[in-house]
Amino acid sequence: MDYIIIVAGGKGLRMGTDIPKQFLCIGGKPVLMHTISRFHAYRQDLSIILVLPKEQQAYWQELCKQHSFTIPHTIVDGGTTRFGSSKNGLAVIPDDAKGVVGIHDGVRPFVSVDVIARCFEAARSHQAAIPVLAVTDTLRKIEGDGSGYNVLRDDYRIVQTPQVFDITLAKEAFSEEYQESFTDDASVIEHFGGKVIMVDGNRENIKITTPFDLLVAEKILAD
Repeated sequence: MDYIIIVAGGKGLRMGTDIPKQFLCIGGKPVLMHTISRFHAYRQDLSIILVLPKEQQAYWQELCKQHSFTIPHTIVDGGTTRFGSSKNGLAVIPDDAKGVVGIHDGVRPFVSVDVIARCFEAARSHQAAIPVLAVTDTLRKIEGDGSGYNVLRDDYRIVQTPQVFDITLAKEAFSEEYQESFTDDASVIEHFGGKVIMVDGNRENIKITTPFDLLVAEKILAD
């Protein structure tokens, strides 16, 4: 069986709202419901694990009732870090499970089904896969004194989610102690010695963190 862990631990601070960003509505429905629906559209038998802070779970369940949201999912307590939340999600997967597991940002509701499929298929073949985009802006590296210099953007990629891994590999990698160098889930796998391959992402797969992102999200839904 394959799994997707959707991590939603935001507090909405950059949104300037008391409502966590994953619960804000776009197109009349909370962001998180759009996200879950994308993975259900990819495969209805995909086992969905939702990682939420304990204090947000009752509110989420009330939202599900209000919106008649019935896609099956398991709710797991969030951790104090992204690493901890991903680890908690992995912990509910049986130790003898075979297959692959994706880890996705709850506030990325526009990942395409094609990208999801590419990530899962690549992980089945190569054990670890992430979606990326080419960099289109000029990049500048900043030095300690405030000066800097341009770098070749062809040497860099923008990383998205879902990041998908062999289940056994992911469980072993996340048994390691947390380190500040773990900037995403793939960095945990690489620290453990795993090799991560890249597949094409989709430009609409934005991470909604600011009021401007909400405006963009509404436009994407309208098109």
